[in-house]
Amino acid sequence: MEMHQVRYFLAVARTLNFTRAAEECNVSQPALTRAIKQLEGELGGDLFRRERPQAQLTGLGERMHPLLRQCYDSALGARSLASLLRSGEIASLKVALSRTIDLGLLIPHLMELTKHFNGLELKFLRGTALEINQILKNGDAELALAAEIGEPWERLDRWPLFSESFLLMVNGNHRLANRMTVEIEDLRDERFLLRPYCEDAEQIAALLRGRDLDLRHGHEVASERDVIALIEANLGVAVVPRSAAAAAPATLMRAPINGLDLRRTVHLYGVAGRQRTAVAATFMKQLRAANWSRYMG
Repeated sequence: MEMHQVRYFLAVARTLNFTRAAEECNVSQPALTRAIKQLEGELGGDLFRRERPQAQLTGLGERMHPLLRQCYDSALGARSLASLLRSGEIASLKVALSRTIDLGLLIPHLMELTKHFNGLELKFLRGTALEINQILKNGDAELALAAEIGEPWERLDRWPLFSESFLLMVNGNHRLANRMTVEIEDLRDERFLLRPYCEDAEQIAALLRGRDLDLRHGHEVASERDVIALIEANLGVAVVPRSAAAAAPATLMRAPINGLDLRRTVHLYGVAGRQRTAVAATFMKQLRAANWSRYMG
């Protein structure tokens, strides 16, 4: 099996058109067709039904597609890593983060990482749960941190890091600021800061509405920084995960909410079968071995 055969197969599987796939691969259609027939011969059956206007994957083709995709991604990753090592280029790490994950969680591990990889270049991408999933699919990041990211994908690997509760966060001068715990009923007249980018936003809203709390007049925000700015101005209260509350200024008060039975698990995500750089592999080991106990509870 040759890598160009696999590349041609993946192009046809994506476009469902031999002519268009040949154009994308910059080869003639006869050459592409011949390579795929050779691949079919090695695999022992047809991979496509040649129909008009579109080709269709056969049952064998559908079964082979994720395996050949994984094979091709691994080959590209190995080639990229070898090139990096040969050229002595600066190592890099690309990580996708949910908008609810505080970068401060990673700082100690990133500092340790720089001791092992001189001149390390870092790139962070932010997104919602669905956007994180797509970033990983596209290969735009090697690893990701988020809570549940929804849409299932058979190649998605996940490792739980810690499970945490949600807290109420308010201004230091707020009437609830000195409470050790807060009752749901205490929030009846409050204006909530709504975080639609949060992986658990719908569940939080459903729980609050289920206790007859009115969210219709809440402020909708686009980032955790906006949440902090509005609470500092005493323009609302927010229900946030413990790790996000820990990253907020000490002038803001936090308290558990009695009756709000909600937890989330923060996961480290990767793509099964995709070759990881030495930097990503080291970073992954660091995060999985870390002590996250301060955020649990």
